[in-house]
Amino acid sequence: MTNSIQEFEEAEVFFVIGSNTTEQHPMIATRVIEAVRKKNAKLIVADPREIKLAKLATLHLKHRIGSDVALLNGLMHIILEEGWEAKDFIKARTENFEQLKGIVAKYTPEKVTKITGVDRDSLRKAAEIYAKAKRSMIVYAMGITQHIAGTDNVKSCANLAMLTGHVGHPSTGVNPLRGQNNVQGACDMGALPNVYSGYQPVTDPKAKEVFAKEWGVSDLNGKVGLTLTEMIDGAERGDIKALYIMGENPLVSNPDARHVARALRKLDLLVVQDIFFTETGRLAHVVLPAASFAEKMGTYTNTERRVQLSREAIPPLEGTLPDWKIICEVCSRAGYPMNYNSPIDILDEINRVTPSYAGITYGRLKHSWGLSWPCPNEDHPGTPFLHKDKFARGAGAFDAREYIPPAEPPDEEYPFTLITGRVGFQFHTGTMTRKASILEREAPNAVLEMNPRDARRLKLIDGGTVAVESRRGEVHLPVAVTSDIPETVVFSTFHYSEKNINELTVCAIDPVAKIPEFTCAVSIRRI
Repeated sequence: MTNSIQEFEEAEVFFVIGSNTTEQHPMIATRVIEAVRKKNAKLIVADPREIKLAKLATLHLKHRIGSDVALLNGLMHIILEEGWEAKDFIKARTENFEQLKGIVAKYTPEKVTKITGVDRDSLRKAAEIYAKAKRSMIVYAMGITQHIAGTDNVKSCANLAMLTGHVGHPSTGVNPLRGQNNVQGACDMGALPNVYSGYQPVTDPKAKEVFAKEWGVSDLNGKVGLTLTEMIDGAERGDIKALYIMGENPLVSNPDARHVARALRKLDLLVVQDIFFTETGRLAHVVLPAASFAEKMGTYTNTERRVQLSREAIPPLEGTLPDWKIICEVCSRAGYPMNYNSPIDILDEINRVTPSYAGITYGRLKHSWGLSWPCPNEDHPGTPFLHKDKFARGAGAFDAREYIPPAEPPDEEYPFTLITGRVGFQFHTGTMTRKASILEREAPNAVLEMNPRDARRLKLIDGGTVAVESRRGEVHLPVAVTSDIPETVVFSTFHYSEKNINELTVCAIDPVAKIPEFTCAVSIRRI
């Protein structure tokens, strides 16, 4: 997030796109709801479904699935046509503006309505509300990123914020809500194939030199590695012989789950390190039982870049170890001794080699509620919002993108579009929440949400069972008839391994970020 969670309280406008915030990020949704109800903030929700947040919205844009770039370009077209752009900001702090103008000029309201299904008046109203406010925040989640055009979607959000000057100030910005706890921290620490900690490229000779010296090795090869989706593909081809999976359950969470199962079964060695015995763990040759958050000390970085210290509340269960100890033991046995004595030693190293974390020391964290990076030294207070005076690269670069349709649109054989997501009572693949009886009571199984007109046409009743079939498989689910979802679109959740909706989803990925698209074409028949 460019801005902090506390700043939600003073925002005048929220533009929420690709985020079912109440179900996925309820604490942040509470801030939005409070601002709308108590401070009269305006709320624009762009989502095909009438999610709970949409029921409070000033304006709900029910755009078609995968049409985000067209929608965002259309808003920018109107803003430029009406002269609502931040001219001084654009001149002083951005570049490549003419390229943006050239692309969005083609996205007239008529064209955008045809692509998105959103009428001209709603487009104009949304553009005006967002552009004219002093403090507008864009909020998005995986409904933006998990598409073959995910990178284009993110860049389009950034374009909209820069065009209107809604970035680099309090209660503005582009604010992605991360999908799991400490995803931000994992990325910050280099759990990506192309960077060391602090997003220092593995191809940068200076970065390589710093880390080689710190780790006491002669050289680091500087090769960019593979993403998760590329690893799974490589395993099925036989190019990858071993995987070490830590705190992840790809057999349930990845698209085309049967493809994932085939790939994992072909490995010579599969190691799974987790706090519970997951579906992926059942395929493992070696399982390493780890301690939970309550049984270890360390830091977490949340979605607003705030690093917080977590202390051990109870000792680890017998037979388990904290993740850092397991990694140290494995590395030491593999021939590279790791002699850290505690997480404090590890944080000290992070401070030495990661400029954005240099001032986030154990001594400071133990006496605070956390510090937000970048924090370059111990006298620095942390950074609640980014890009105050300039962008990290200097001038902010507009990078307008053209609309491309989803990878697998509906057709005569598969006439429905399936989208997936979460419910508030379950979390991700259910590894933790499905062991809590109260949460299971509230949301014990997957259902297929369907519009009443579609249900009548297929002669279905609420609670009746259907076969949902894609080009990759078939799953049987009970129907939940609801007017909150548009016609020819169906929705289900991926929390339930026994009815794994990801057996149906497609293995199409964004060509840049390699993130999969969790939407596909399906057919539905009554059982």
